[in-house]
Amino acid sequence: MTGRARARSRGRARGQDTAPGASQAHEPAPAPAPPSEGELVGRGRQKGVPGAIAREDVLQISAGFQQVKLGERGGRRRDFHDIGIFTRQAMEHVKDSKTGSSGSSIKLTANYFRIMSRPQWVLYQYHVDFNPPMESRRLRSALVFHHKEVLGSALSFDGALLFLPNRLHSKETVLHSETRNGEKVQITITLTNELPPTSPVCIQFYNIIFRRILRLLHMQQIGRNYYNPQDPFEIRQHRLTVWPGYSSSILNYESAVMMCTDVSHKVLRSETVLDFMTNLRQQVGSQRYTEICAKELIGLIVLTKYNNKTYRIDDIAWDHNPSNTFTRGDTQISFKNYYKNQYGLDITDGNQVLLVSHVKRMGPAGAPPPGPAMLVPELCFLTGLTDKMRSDFAIMKELSSHTRLNPDQRETRLNRFITSIHKNTEAQEELTKWGISFDKQLLNLTGRVLRGERIFQGSQSYEYNPQSADWSREMRGLPVMSAPPLENWLLFHSRRNSNEAQSLMQTLHKVSGPLGIRMQRPTVIEFEDHQLALLKALQHNVVPETQMVVVVLPNLNKDKYDSVKKYLCLDCPTPSQCVVARTLSRPQALMTVATKIALQMACKMGGELWSVEIPLKQLMIVGIDCYHDMSSGKRSIGALVASLNPTMSRWYSKCVLQHKGQEIMDGLKMALTGALKDYLKFNNCLPSRIIVYRDGVGDGQLHSVVNYEVAQINDSIRSMGQDYEPKLSVVVVKKRVSSRFFTNIGGKLTNPPPGTVIDTEITRPEWYDFYIVSQAVRCGSVSPTHYNVVYDTSGLKPDHMQRLTYKLCHMYYNWQGIIRVPAPCQYGHKLAFLVGQSLHKQPNVKLDDYLFYL
Repeated sequence: MTGRARARSRGRARGQDTAPGASQAHEPAPAPAPPSEGELVGRGRQKGVPGAIAREDVLQISAGFQQVKLGERGGRRRDFHDIGIFTRQAMEHVKDSKTGSSGSSIKLTANYFRIMSRPQWVLYQYHVDFNPPMESRRLRSALVFHHKEVLGSALSFDGALLFLPNRLHSKETVLHSETRNGEKVQITITLTNELPPTSPVCIQFYNIIFRRILRLLHMQQIGRNYYNPQDPFEIRQHRLTVWPGYSSSILNYESAVMMCTDVSHKVLRSETVLDFMTNLRQQVGSQRYTEICAKELIGLIVLTKYNNKTYRIDDIAWDHNPSNTFTRGDTQISFKNYYKNQYGLDITDGNQVLLVSHVKRMGPAGAPPPGPAMLVPELCFLTGLTDKMRSDFAIMKELSSHTRLNPDQRETRLNRFITSIHKNTEAQEELTKWGISFDKQLLNLTGRVLRGERIFQGSQSYEYNPQSADWSREMRGLPVMSAPPLENWLLFHSRRNSNEAQSLMQTLHKVSGPLGIRMQRPTVIEFEDHQLALLKALQHNVVPETQMVVVVLPNLNKDKYDSVKKYLCLDCPTPSQCVVARTLSRPQALMTVATKIALQMACKMGGELWSVEIPLKQLMIVGIDCYHDMSSGKRSIGALVASLNPTMSRWYSKCVLQHKGQEIMDGLKMALTGALKDYLKFNNCLPSRIIVYRDGVGDGQLHSVVNYEVAQINDSIRSMGQDYEPKLSVVVVKKRVSSRFFTNIGGKLTNPPPGTVIDTEITRPEWYDFYIVSQAVRCGSVSPTHYNVVYDTSGLKPDHMQRLTYKLCHMYYNWQGIIRVPAPCQYGHKLAFLVGQSLHKQPNVKLDDYLFYL
């Protein structure tokens, strides 16, 4: 899945105060608050469906084998990053130490704050019973809060479990209350657990307390993060607003319990969905309006400012408008009246259709889940950027000046944030009564910088500039390792792009010679500037003997690009290269563009460009990534890419399409078997060591990888023969991390150099994990990549695993430099993205041994 798609899928709103639903029977319960004595009425048997107390969203916490509920809103289990999965203990070679040794040490600052607590701090967990039983959670809370003189002011109660920072005098405490109706109630509070600061329940409790602190700072939760609507950046000329905010999580790390905090931004557009729909109708007319509107809107994230919540648009209810009614309590109310009564908002357009969002909310106990949320376009503001905005240099430059912070600016914002917590009286009172506080300084730690790799190209080798992590200058004029001669190829262009096509052809011949690529003149074919004409030209001219097809596209028309890729990847398997005419229109950049195109063409036909030294013999590296195809009912597409030779320069690629709900590894098991057979054919032996880099694993999915996918990989290996037992390592690769690292050079914070490894202090004690900063960035703060070795029978030292991972970041042939992830992961991403965006079918098997998707 792309970063943008992940961001969309993670932006869904949760909790109370959602929009009314088409089949929603009851309004969500209001946020819990310490009730007043006047609320102690009866047993809380409320009108409506039985068990309505379960409507209130509570945080589910995994504590060993039991489910613990803490009554605090807004929590989501995946925020807690796979707590409870212990993989390191099964690996003898890293039980005592998982730190490497090579490289030079470097002093770093990280965006972590230690959590300080009083000595011997313990969280006490109690179970609370009521006699007679009380059904209403609100009433139970009121009865418990009535005894603050016994329990103390610091308490958290979810209706069944009570958490206190201090122990009560006896293991069992009996209290007595009376409701306003005179009914006497006995409350029995029994101690069930003493939780140390590092326990999973305690860690999640810290996160809940911290959310309270953020609300005391008047920050608004949107999706997973908190933002400050009172301090926006206005970009008026582009009708954009940026809300600054923070992403935070508290976890137990190697050295201490710490809070990782990073700066976050929410980009809002000034236009509502109704504005967008009105403009679209004017542009496309009424005939194709519904089809194009659905295509443009479905999948987008919108913000409703009346409750500061985000929703994903899943559908459009063309037969609904604000005059339609829904059930609220015991009465029917129209959407128009609902917004007027609830928020004081007047809906001006009574004919607008409604938007549908399948918000995942808890329904009443024993009742069907509530229906989807129905949203009014007039009240929904678009978030994020359109593709057109992303391609607008002026917009992106203006936006990056606010959002792309360099290390100095980021440190200033983080220090300002922690200072605001220390200066806020209410926040300090809340922390003090629980006996905890935050360190005032960012964490200082020591990392290591691995030495730069030597690049082998043809018969020569060279070193690159370690600061830029790029060797495009050094490789200029040197022949590549190998490239098949290009003798039979076609160049397609439209009539108006004849000049660009000629320029490209001439420049390709200039640059191909020094690169060692023998290139004959192509057959040039002109086509009319419409989609069917291009497809017909391909059908009439591409034959099985054609080695390569180059198409000069008149513009960035996705349908035209898709038609080329579909025909040449599915029907007539031929490597192809598309280039937009505008890219060729700047003479000063043509040599650079042509060089990259020539290298891509060589790769797609099975050429090898460069390599680095990899000492391990009979090694196969596997990269796995996933993409979710929204246009085909959210189908999952898994891509597996596996190395075939010792220099990691030839690759086997396979894509698997799974229907929604299917485990992605089912199909990838067959793909891995195919890769092993191809390796055997290529080398006359099977690999003795396999290292799998598994990308595309989100928060909360680690359990599935450890318990399901590793077994599938082992099954695939066993299918090659009972006697075949290679050494296997499975590494989960995570790019979406909040960790940031800075180094101080000359009194100024800067990004650490490429090759920086962090494997102490901020790693997790239960995992064999490490961070690598592998790339260099020109502006902003560099993002590290987190590697978690979840299965390892290879016995490789941590130092060797880290260095091998860094070496593989040099082997991506689409970029003459180091990338964020090992090359097979990026190849897997490119393949899954091509299939999900353009092909929607499995590519022809004849292309399996080629990097045709670059």
